[in-house]
Amino acid sequence: MLIRLLRFLIRLALPTPQPPRDTPSSLAGRDLSGQPGSASRTVSSVANTTVSSSGPAAPKGSSLSGLSTDKFAPMSVADALSATAAADWRSANFDSRSVIPPADLPRIQVIDRTMVGMGLISEQELAEIHDIGREMTQFQSDAAFIHQAGERAVAISREERQRLKEQKKAEAEQRRVLRRQQVAHRRATDIMFLGRGVSRGLADRRSNIEKLQAGGLPLLSSPADLANAMGLTISKLRWLAFHSDAPTRVHYVSFNIPKKSGGTRRLSAPHQQLAAAQHWILTNILNLIPVHQNAHGFVAQHSVVTNAAPHVGSSVVINADLKDFFPSITLARVDGLFRRIGYSPAIATILALLCTECPRDTVTFCGTTYHAAIGPRALPQGACTSPAISNLVAHKLDRRMSAMADKLGWRYSRYADDLTWSIEAEPSPSVGYVLARIRHIVDDEGFSVNHEKTRVQRRSQQQSVTGVVVNDRLSVSRDTIREIRAILHNAKSTGLAAQNRNEHPHFESWLAGMIGWIDMVNPQQGGKLRAELIELLRK
Repeated sequence: MLIRLLRFLIRLALPTPQPPRDTPSSLAGRDLSGQPGSASRTVSSVANTTVSSSGPAAPKGSSLSGLSTDKFAPMSVADALSATAAADWRSANFDSRSVIPPADLPRIQVIDRTMVGMGLISEQELAEIHDIGREMTQFQSDAAFIHQAGERAVAISREERQRLKEQKKAEAEQRRVLRRQQVAHRRATDIMFLGRGVSRGLADRRSNIEKLQAGGLPLLSSPADLANAMGLTISKLRWLAFHSDAPTRVHYVSFNIPKKSGGTRRLSAPHQQLAAAQHWILTNILNLIPVHQNAHGFVAQHSVVTNAAPHVGSSVVINADLKDFFPSITLARVDGLFRRIGYSPAIATILALLCTECPRDTVTFCGTTYHAAIGPRALPQGACTSPAISNLVAHKLDRRMSAMADKLGWRYSRYADDLTWSIEAEPSPSVGYVLARIRHIVDDEGFSVNHEKTRVQRRSQQQSVTGVVVNDRLSVSRDTIREIRAILHNAKSTGLAAQNRNEHPHFESWLAGMIGWIDMVNPQQGGKLRAELIELLRK
């Protein structure tokens, strides 16, 4: 109720934007009741009937917070019109709507007393209103100060937040720059990632130094050590060892060659830079690790002849072939080999990646050619490191086979993927038992036997080991000797070119190679055939 009354009084106290002249003529017809259209209470009627010129008696003085109600003695409308008739009462200024004017202003006193005289409000209510106005005026400056202080605090806080934001952005940018520099430095000096699924061991740089020193191997622990030893930059080493399932460029040239038994063999020849890295691994690491004494393939001072020699004059010779020998030696097995000889997981991972490759098919998508992997990384047939690694990976297989052969009274040798057992007397236990033990050990060592190439040869038939006949002595098969002799004999009358019935692209080189093979197995036979070839070439 009080708030509604305050609003009414403020509207009544404030002059209109175009105030009329406060003269009796202008107030004569004005309705002061607040009800439009009501002519019962005009200024004249109020002056004549409601409020007398003398006015009611002033109430006994009272005060609210020091404000005396005697100031609000009733005033008639006629007295109010007379008091405001002077020219200096006319003003175009307006009081602020947010302020209750003080009671000691002459204009406000006339208004207040007139409202009391008209019975619109009591002296007590006016005293309460102006007391509120005084308190508003008293605390308004404090509120303004607080508001301004708050605004300043908000502005300072906003500026501080902006400053902190800019500072954090600058610090974040500095961290990003530092991070980029660190990454660039690490990429130039270290290798932490070489492809999905193959980079797990790159963070471990702990090599077994004592074991490497005992084997006379290069002391390598980190990728930087390996790059320096190979004479490569870190980026070049990373490029050569990086694994991708579908790269646009590979480090191998792959092609197929026919097999003697039918079908084709996939060869993968490394490009020059990778071949140089593999040659370093072969020369400085792999060739320094001894292989099993019964392994003859790809070993210096060993050949198919030394592989066949232990089996001469045997009653039973068993030949077995390991199926997919190189493809079965995967990246994990090569990595494990380098770890066993003492190298850290980081070095072992990089060396294994340099020595293995995936079988791939070439596909084209959106105009780009990709070499998609169709199998796991394994030893490629064509890398110089593959034979040496295969001998080292098969070392445990050779050890177990040799132990079994010694226990049963047999002899054992291996040339690459060709395994041979022989015995001079009648075998006891049976051949079937030996074959079963062979299959068990081969499977247990992660290989598989090619059953189509498993042969049991007895003394009554021609016994051959890696192409060398071993029945009574080392020799070449009679069919091969007869073929070479026939070619040399017929060439005396027709020439060598006419004898190229199988259309060898380099017939003379092939013939010289066959005679060299015979000379290696049986120098007596090979010497005669070589002399005949030299005589033909002189003509």
